[in-house]
Amino acid sequence: MKDFFEIFRLNVKFYREQKKISQSQLAIFADCTSGMIGQIEAGISKPSFDRIINIAAALHIHPADLFLRNASETISHTKRILKSELLPQIEHFIDHRL
Repeated sequence: MKDFFEIFRLNVKFYREQKKISQSQLAIFADCTSGMIGQIEAGISKPSFDRIINIAAALHIHPADLFLRNASETISHTKRILKSELLPQIEHFIDHRL
């Protein structure tokens, strides 16, 4: 059970930072206090089901995304592949089509 909470709290922070919003902004969007968001991200407070739904809605993601293991690593890995492999291929394709 502890592992799910660890993944959850890290993903809340990851998606919040990805959206470039502060804890205070997320709190406003999720209808809670910034202290609550800070406590969740710090692993101090465990949110209710309704709070999880509100946080996910505020981040514009599916609630299950908050429980996926290594979401930040998966997204970072995908970006690296896009930049290192696909982008050069697209540029090559465009250059040879013009």
